[in-house]
Amino acid sequence: MYLLHYAPDNASLIVRLALEEIGAPYRAALVDRAARAQDAPAYRAVAPTGLIPALETAEGPLFETGAILLWLADRHGVIGPAAGAEGRGAFLAWLFFLSNTLHADLRQLFYPDQYAPPGAAAARAPLMAARVRGHFALIDRAAAAAPALFAPPSALALYACTALRWAQLYPPETRGWLRGAAFPALMELARALDARPATRRAALAEGLGNAPFASPEPCAPPEGAVY
Repeated sequence: MYLLHYAPDNASLIVRLALEEIGAPYRAALVDRAARAQDAPAYRAVAPTGLIPALETAEGPLFETGAILLWLADRHGVIGPAAGAEGRGAFLAWLFFLSNTLHADLRQLFYPDQYAPPGAAAARAPLMAARVRGHFALIDRAAAAAPALFAPPSALALYACTALRWAQLYPPETRGWLRGAAFPALMELARALDARPATRRAALAEGLGNAPFASPEPCAPPEGAVY
């Protein structure tokens, strides 16, 4: 059984969705962000970066969302093509883009004080927002051109739709800087993902509402805090 270290509506949501789609038995352990549990020595022993998620496996702990997804795809299939299978190269390219580029730039928007000196974050925000909108446009075109590669339960759909959810909700004080309707292929993926039983289970566990990807609402988790 896997042990998923999670916080509501954090990147651990993507891994929870993957585990639900795979059907692998797992247990979820809350990382209490309100208490900065991600900085505690016990959590750092599992995830040295202090970032969420971490996944404990029989082979040892894993961290970094993209790495966990790739490891799960290689062990279980379902969420991505096997090594040597058709589409594997494109799957890897877009998975790394989602993880290393889109997700990394979203973090700079959500936590600007970690990336810019005091007083500089406000001026930098429009530049980062424009970059992120460009990333979503690129993914939208890719999803329209290769729907089978991106269709749920592909890890690409899980990652891209979760990122699209976040961009429409966060940061709360600037909500509305990105509109999902501008990306029709991604919205089609979001509607398909919302209809899946795995999504309904994950949404119930984390308080994400009835249409967490196509019509996202602020998270109302039964336990823990988003920030």
